[in-house]
Amino acid sequence: MGILQTEFNFTLPKGYVDETGTVHKEGVMRLATAADEIMPMRDPRVQQNPAYLTVILLSRVVTGLGSMKMVTTRVIEDLYTTDFAYLQEMYNRINQYSANIMKAKCPKCEHQFDVEAEFQGE
Repeated sequence: MGILQTEFNFTLPKGYVDETGTVHKEGVMRLATAADEIMPMRDPRVQQNPAYLTVILLSRVVTGLGSMKMVTTRVIEDLYTTDFAYLQEMYNRINQYSANIMKAKCPKCEHQFDVEAEFQGE
């Protein structure tokens, strides 16, 4: 049985510039949990502006960025739009892709391997 990859490294196209002028480009994003998607719905900022959900979601799953100890909503808000879009796309890719992986076994040699499930629309 394989090990589930839960953290993914990334490099931002432009990078986050902190208050000292340091550019942070290398980071880590973890797979989202159900709580990551549910908890922000209670936040008043999301209730006032549903688009803010993405900001909170990314601040929860981006676990590292350069030498920064913590990635807050303020950090996500201050990203260049190119980097924000990059993280949104990465979030969708890693969370949707991992959900579609299934274990399979060869009926002849019993070798186990991962396959990506393809779901057919109606």
